[in-house]
Amino acid sequence: MSGEVPGRTGRARRILRAPSPEAVPALIARACVLVGVLDIAAGVFPRFRHSRMHALAEVLPGSFGPFAAALSLSAGVLLLLLAHGLRRRKRRAWRAAVALLPVGAAAQFAYRHSVLGVIISAALLAPLLRHRDEFTALPDPRSRWRALANFVLMGAGSLVLGLVIVSVHENRMVGDPSLADRITHVLYGLVGFEGPVDYAGPTSWTVAFSLGALGWLTAVTTVYLAFRPEHPAARLTEDDEARLRVLLEKHGGRDSLGHFALRRDKAVVFSPSGKAAVTYRVVSGVMLASGDPIGDVEAWPGAIERFMDEAKAHSWTPAVMGCSETGGEVWTRETGLDALELGDEAVVDVADFSLAGRPMRNVRQMVKRIERAGYETRVRRVRDLGEGELDRIRRAAEDWRGTDTERGFSMALGRIGDPSDGDCLIATAHKTDDPPGPYGDLKAVLHFVPWGPDGVSLDLMRRDRAADPGMNELLIVAALQASPRLGVQRISLNFAMFRAALARGEKIGAGPVLRAWRGLLVFLSRWFQIESLYKFNAKFHPRWEPRFVVYAASRDLPRIGFAAMQAEGFVTFALPRVLRRRTPAARPCAHAVTERGVRAA
Repeated sequence: MSGEVPGRTGRARRILRAPSPEAVPALIARACVLVGVLDIAAGVFPRFRHSRMHALAEVLPGSFGPFAAALSLSAGVLLLLLAHGLRRRKRRAWRAAVALLPVGAAAQFAYRHSVLGVIISAALLAPLLRHRDEFTALPDPRSRWRALANFVLMGAGSLVLGLVIVSVHENRMVGDPSLADRITHVLYGLVGFEGPVDYAGPTSWTVAFSLGALGWLTAVTTVYLAFRPEHPAARLTEDDEARLRVLLEKHGGRDSLGHFALRRDKAVVFSPSGKAAVTYRVVSGVMLASGDPIGDVEAWPGAIERFMDEAKAHSWTPAVMGCSETGGEVWTRETGLDALELGDEAVVDVADFSLAGRPMRNVRQMVKRIERAGYETRVRRVRDLGEGELDRIRRAAEDWRGTDTERGFSMALGRIGDPSDGDCLIATAHKTDDPPGPYGDLKAVLHFVPWGPDGVSLDLMRRDRAADPGMNELLIVAALQASPRLGVQRISLNFAMFRAALARGEKIGAGPVLRAWRGLLVFLSRWFQIESLYKFNAKFHPRWEPRFVVYAASRDLPRIGFAAMQAEGFVTFALPRVLRRRTPAARPCAHAVTERGVRAA
């Protein structure tokens, strides 16, 4: 890649530099956790606080003490839930904490007559008010799936905490109830009914109010999340897509991943000039960009600045997956972020490819064997296929997927046969000798997206599991051989994670650390096909282009990795395929694809 990237002034660099973790919000979040734990302890444990006034508390009206205990317990649980939002400088979390702290303090004093509890709550409220300008982050995009997650997590937490509440008053229990009786009592108490466990004195009221408070918290937070206005996951608007296509038409040859920016489940920010853009998706508080910025390299800094401003406004963790070496240099220079090599992309130059020679012997023999078995191949542009054939290919690609959920984010387009993607290539394998199946004589599919005017980039690989082995090799060779006719000069194949470590670790003279790292990668390949993808790509003797992950701090890498696995579909909370309702009307645009070549081997 060529082209000079303009420098930035010192002031601009300070603006774009990745924000370090804010000391004040982090300290306040820790203090919020402490106060929340104290509130919960005051509401749960009968002897958590002793004082001379404690004896008088026992003769207060029966409903007042239990009510205050439940209020203290509720405030403590909510403060624990708000601590994460305070750490991320969320404005709504700040407002809720400011409202809850006086409530928790009042409950502490009313139920336990604890002056210390009031002082601690006031000590947290004071810095919250003083540093209110620190808490300006906007809310995250949200969907109603969070309501279900809240119900499951809050329900499990309420059950565990409820068992503690029931069991901590054991010296006042009537009889010796079993664990099953205690669990039943908790479940009944969460929904406001009396269970099988009984206590002497007013303790039964305290336990009942505390369990009711937990059930009330679970119900209210779940209902709130379910019925609040939904902010769904990012969606690329028609106007944004049109602007991105203009940029790709002019500068799409720079990055093989550029066309994947047109996934419709991504959002986009443009540079002030509109000549560059960064596409992204927010997953678990991580703002994930993929590939290099789109557009004129001279305008990249402006788009990156907008991206960082958006991340700072929402207190998201910025990260970039799969950028090129040039992209990584620009990102790190303009933002102060760090970069780590993630793997290598296999690129085959059509002019240099040939099946002749000893190095290609295995591929050549496999292809010849499959052709003798009666398979034939067709490589065409999407615009040259009829709607009936496209529909068969779509249905076959979905049914041959092999997983409950679609995979792909940084290196997948998310659809097949869209009218706006007429330049995409589809390579198909057919066997006319076999009886027609549900997809006719179709046995395997490869889908490529444009990479500038003279290249294509592999999007998905799917095949009938009943077909002969070697379908992917057959179709890649067919695509390479048909490329001159289609005006294609280069093909980007699969992405091989940690390819350099695997290659160096198997060479003679590799050190013990490198060999151990390679051994770990080989072990992980049982689930993620790290080694098999590398070996599959190496069959075609490509040139390797390194790809990088860009991140703010080393401690963010586990979180970024988990968010990337969610985005790519390796970690999902969706319903199993058998439980999902199929909607034929949505089929043309609802076929997200597997990460490139994830099942190539």
